[in-house]
Amino acid sequence: MNQQEVSTVDVSLGERSYSVVVGRNLFLEVDRYISSRYEKVAVITQAEIPWSLRLSVDSEVFTVPKDERAKSLRVVDEISSKLALFGLKRNHLIVALGGGVVTDLGGFVASTYYRGTDYINVATTLLGMVDAAVGGKTAVNLKQGKNLVGSFWQPKAVFCDLNTLETLPENQRRSGYGEMAKYSFLSPNTLEGLTLLDQVARCIEIKAEYVANDEREGGRRALLNYGHTLGHAVEAQGFERASDEQITHGEAVAVGIYFAGKLAFKMGRIDELRLDEHRKVLHSYGLDHRLPVWVDRDSLLEYMKRDKKSMGTLTFVLDGRDGLEVVRDVEESTVKEVLYEL
Repeated sequence: MNQQEVSTVDVSLGERSYSVVVGRNLFLEVDRYISSRYEKVAVITQAEIPWSLRLSVDSEVFTVPKDERAKSLRVVDEISSKLALFGLKRNHLIVALGGGVVTDLGGFVASTYYRGTDYINVATTLLGMVDAAVGGKTAVNLKQGKNLVGSFWQPKAVFCDLNTLETLPENQRRSGYGEMAKYSFLSPNTLEGLTLLDQVARCIEIKAEYVANDEREGGRRALLNYGHTLGHAVEAQGFERASDEQITHGEAVAVGIYFAGKLAFKMGRIDELRLDEHRKVLHSYGLDHRLPVWVDRDSLLEYMKRDKKSMGTLTFVLDGRDGLEVVRDVEESTVKEVLYEL
C-alpha cells in the first residue's frame, strides 16, 4: 500500500494503546489484522450501511435497527443473546462496522459481553471517523436522555476508509462537519486548506491527545463535549419527530456550539467578536446555528440538567479568555434567556 495514501494516529494509553488508520481501500487491511489475531468474529452493523467486510475467518453479521433506535438496552440484550448462540467467546472479536450509533453500541456490547471482549471499529461515516469511533466512550440511550448508560472500553484498532464517505447522505456529512467544527475551538491549528485525509487525521490527533491525558473524562477530556450539552438535548427531542424534521448529532452539536458561545458572551466571558467567530466557523461548514422551530425550550432545560457533566446543577463547557473550560452552577435564568434569544 502506498504510504502516502495512509495516515496512522496512535492513541497512547499504555497497555490499552491502539492505532487509528486513515486512508482508502483499507478493508483488506482489516481482514489481515483480524485473521492474524482471531479465529471467530461477530460483525455488528446496520442494514442501511452499503459496505461489508469479506473476512477469511469464521464470522457472522448481526444487524441492528436504524438510527439512534439501535442504542437501547433492549438491543444490547438481543445482540448479546445472538452472540452467545453464535458461540462468541472472550478470546474472539466484535467488529463495529458503521457510524457513531454502531460504534457506540458495538463498543458497549463488547465492554459487557463476557465482562469485556476485544473489539475494533470500522468507521463508515465522517462523524464516526473524527469522533465516535475513537476514545473508548461507549453508551446507549434512555428515554430520559442520550448516552446515560455507558462504559469506557478502548478498541484494539480503528480503521477509517475514506471511500465509504462517497456514499454518505448529505445530512450525515453535515453531522460529521458539526464535530469537525468543534475542533476549531479545541486547537489553534485550522483545518482549512488540508486534504480530506489530513483533516480527518488532524481531528483524530486532537482527540487522541485529550484521551491520552484523561482517558475517563475526569477533567480536560470533558472539553471534547463542547456544544454537546444543548446538542444532546435537541437531539433527544428530535427522536420522536417526523423523519423530515429530525436533526443529526452533528447538526445538533452545531446549534449547541453557538448556544454555548452566546451563553459565554451573556456571562461576560467572551466579547462579541469571539461570538461572531462561532457563527462564522459553523457557516463555513454549511451548518445552521439556530434552534429548530419545533423544540420545546422548557423541556430542553430538563434534558440539560441530566447531562453527564452535571453534578446536580446546570453545567456547560464554555469559551473564555483562556479557552474552553467546564463551568458549573450556571444560573437557570441566564440559560433560559439565551435559549429564547436563539
